[in-house]
Amino acid sequence: MSIDTYAETEGVVAIFRRVLETEEVTEDSDFFDLGGDSLIATRVLSAVARSWGTELSFEDFLLAPTPRALAARIAGAAR
Repeated sequence: MSIDTYAETEGVVAIFRRVLETEEVTEDSDFFDLGGDSLIATRVLSAVARSWGTELSFEDFLLAPTPRALAARIAGAAR
């Protein structure tokens, strides 16, 4: 994991913690296993767009429901 991807992963962990209102989030935590749903997922996608200027789709989120995987999508979209 590059330094940039690490920072993005930590940023996504912070977003998950905020929207799910729990500190029990690690870089490999599955959003939906933590109680997230499609409505809350839109809050995550909105926060990602604000933080990184990257518009991801709900399908992107479904395919990458962990902070690490979502950070990789953010990094890939930025290239």
